[in-house]
Amino acid sequence: MTTATVAPSKAGKPAKFRRDHRINWWLTAAVAVLSLTILIPLYFTIVTALKTPAEAGTFALPTSWQWHNFADASAKVNYPKAALNSAIITVVAVVLTLLTNTFVAYAVARNMDKRFFRFLYYFFIAAMFVPFPVVMLPIAKQMGSLHLDNQVGLIILYTVLGLGTNLFIATGFIRSIPVSLEEAARIDGASTWRIFWTIIFPLMSPINATIAILTALWAWNDFLLPLIILTDQSNQTIPLAQYVFSSQFATNYPMAFSSYLMAMAPILIVYIFAQKWVVGGVMRGAVK
Repeated sequence: MTTATVAPSKAGKPAKFRRDHRINWWLTAAVAVLSLTILIPLYFTIVTALKTPAEAGTFALPTSWQWHNFADASAKVNYPKAALNSAIITVVAVVLTLLTNTFVAYAVARNMDKRFFRFLYYFFIAAMFVPFPVVMLPIAKQMGSLHLDNQVGLIILYTVLGLGTNLFIATGFIRSIPVSLEEAARIDGASTWRIFWTIIFPLMSPINATIAILTALWAWNDFLLPLIILTDQSNQTIPLAQYVFSSQFATNYPMAFSSYLMAMAPILIVYIFAQKWVVGGVMRGAVK
């Protein structure tokens, strides 16, 4: 009696592994291509800002680095004044947004079982889908009639117009906070006002950071609202100041790109260091 031995055959890789591997390659290639769409314009912006006007049309590095372009652009645009205006508007808008929008979100989140608050929630969410050009002229006329065509009016608009997005982000997170924490505080005699500021608001730190960063990005980079609201040239923000003086850059692209970089740099640095709060806060706010 003989026994036949069968050599073990090499097991191939599972089909699911091969399929996932192919998907990963496609995703990597897609990310690489999308990264190039950002990195190439950024490279062109930086090198153009450091060239002479004669070299501006080339893709190569400058033969000599023209660092004085930034000083010239700053003088032309009055960058320090415009940056100060943008900083004041941005900081005050962020603070007011955190103080008001989060409290509204708390009131809505804790009363979603009532018809009025459910209507209020969906009303503000629906307002997010209204195109800004539809309400742009009515807003401009109303703010002018109230004599709020200044920095104060602009800050109020940033606080109010961002309510829909901030309500959506914060409400879901607040509903995930156990109500038992508030009930225990009420037993100890705490009012609703004190419960919010001493318990709920500190727990909302990730969401507050997200709301603050998104509001800062919007207020710093916004062009349309300052354009239709601000009537005094001394109150101009950086985007508006660049627009007003754009005719001076018609044939001097290095100076124009220098001004763009100076306007972009502060808020870009803030976003790079705080992007994890934006992503994390939005993800937490989306989960009820």
